Amino acid sequence: MPDTLRPHQRAIPLAVRVLALAGASLLAACAQPGPPHEALARTAPQALGLTQTGADTASLPQVRWWTALGDAKLNTLIDQALAQQPSLAVARARAAQAAALAEARHAANGPQAQLTLDATRQRYTANGLVPPPVAGNVYDSANLQASLSWSPDFFGLHRAELEASLGQARAAQADAAAAGNTLAVQLARAYVTLARVLADEEVAQQALVQRQAIERLTRERVDAGLDSQVELTQTQTALPDGQAQIEALHEQATLARRQIAVLAGQAPDTLNTLAPRLTALALPAVPEVLGANLLGRRPDIVAARWRIEAATQGVSAARSEFYPNINLAAFVGLNALGLNRLFDASSRQVGIAPALRLPIFDGGRLRAQLGGRQAELDAVIAQYNAAVLDAVKQAGDGLASAASIARQQSLQAQSEAGADKAYRFAQERYGAGLGNYLVVLSTQTQVLAQHRQAVALQARALDVRLALMAALGGGWSDDTPALQVAAH
Repeated sequence: MPDTLRPHQRAIPLAVRVLALAGASLLAACAQPGPPHEALARTAPQALGLTQTGADTASLPQVRWWTALGDAKLNTLIDQALAQQPSLAVARARAAQAAALAEARHAANGPQAQLTLDATRQRYTANGLVPPPVAGNVYDSANLQASLSWSPDFFGLHRAELEASLGQARAAQADAAAAGNTLAVQLARAYVTLARVLADEEVAQQALVQRQAIERLTRERVDAGLDSQVELTQTQTALPDGQAQIEALHEQATLARRQIAVLAGQAPDTLNTLAPRLTALALPAVPEVLGANLLGRRPDIVAARWRIEAATQGVSAARSEFYPNINLAAFVGLNALGLNRLFDASSRQVGIAPALRLPIFDGGRLRAQLGGRQAELDAVIAQYNAAVLDAVKQAGDGLASAASIARQQSLQAQSEAGADKAYRFAQERYGAGLGNYLVVLSTQTQVLAQHRQAVALQARALDVRLALMAALGGGWSDDTPALQVAAH
């Protein structure tokens, strides 16, 4: 078949081949990133004993988990803390800042258009490079120019940088959620501490009344010649000791109230009359087993996971630095010496400015930068694994302690019932004239000791449940509507 193609038509494939060969040569001349990096492995939930089925949703913390304690005053205080606590405001501001940076990165990756207008009045030196008649005279000059630039993302650099920024923004938002949950837990635990101190103070007041009764009865026996000054001195010594215990508990209550006020974002002395009752606080429900969904409900773990995503994209961005970077720019405008000539057709200026950046020899800078990003990725994966391990331990410890305290309370209730029974028998014998009232008071000592133990166990049961609320994520989830992320 005869060759009917014209010479310029036969030249087109040759030009394409030449350009392709030139492009391949340029790519071959680029600095090389080296072999792929094998990142650390993430800890699998199964390796930590987490079940795949997960816990019953009803037994997991809800978003406002503190309402399960059944105290309206506590609900109000935590709501105030979440709304006005300065430390939480700082965490939210950091999240907003990270989201704004991601938005700025997204905007910077698109086409950029700019309009500039400037005017200058200048006397030009007569002894410089500018020739007459401009030299030695004063002239006005102006420049009106529109420019457009765009850097195509052929090798994924801009996309990776944006994804890294979005990962950091989402991590910061999860950190803010973790700070809010931590604040709520701290305030609730301080509230329980205050309730325990006030309950201990009630028992201490009863013990002081008992010691006063023993001192009074001992004094009567000394006057009757039935006891000596030794017994009287011993009973009198117990009185200031009891009063000191009450004063120490009063101090603890004052400090607890001040701590609660500050956590709620209020002045330290605004809650001087706050008096929660330990018996009025209910125990929140807890799951029987730990499921793999725990890792998605803890904001600190989710934040660590987003940091892995950001670091992974950082590695991709660093690897993209080894490839050509192309920037396309164009401008059109007017420029003239003399304002009266600015809009003349001859004052127009038009130009294009394509640019190609190709790293060839950089002294190992890009490879070192890539190595640093890869090391950063390994570090955040290790931090994630540590956070997962710590989360499973905290949750497991909470479940184990909750179960143990329940058994301790059952055994202590038996001891308390026995002490109450012995106290009643002593009272009955004294009423029947068969016993000494000192025996009654001595038996009451065991009752008071059991009351202290009951208060301690009840407070500890509540405190463990609150710590478990934090360990289980506090009802948070990664799709919480209140958390906003920068849009692609």
